[in-house]
Amino acid sequence: MGACIVQVTSLIILYNIPPVKELSTTAFHWFVFNYPVIEGERCGLALFIASNTANILAQIFAFFANKEKTFHSGANTKIVLPIYLVFTVALICFSAWLNPVIFTMMVNRFSLSSGLALTIATAFCSFMQFILYFPVDKILFRKKKNEENA
Repeated sequence: MGACIVQVTSLIILYNIPPVKELSTTAFHWFVFNYPVIEGERCGLALFIASNTANILAQIFAFFANKEKTFHSGANTKIVLPIYLVFTVALICFSAWLNPVIFTMMVNRFSLSSGLALTIATAFCSFMQFILYFPVDKILFRKKKNEENA
């Protein structure tokens, strides 16, 4: 939940910074990432930059919060961090693809404003990441045997 709050809050802040905001009229298309410009709405490259930066910030927060607070893990960071990073990059790429799909659907099909559509799309992607992260974190952040028996 903390990661979702970090993600949505930082997204709103980043999306409204003037240099990023100016990029909302520039479409971004690369590989499977499609961030179109929708007439009358702020999106495009600004959405790509803001949503992915916010996602990265949320995952940095989540790593330390889950390791220390949620699972009280003594796992060696040097070992679990590379595994976590690979999984995180994959999930960020998945969210970078899914977020504009949901955003565009919310704006075009349901006529929502770009701000509301962006919040819904980001919250949904954050929820999906939580569902996928939890079992991986449970494995990575196990307590040591002597801590489990105590």
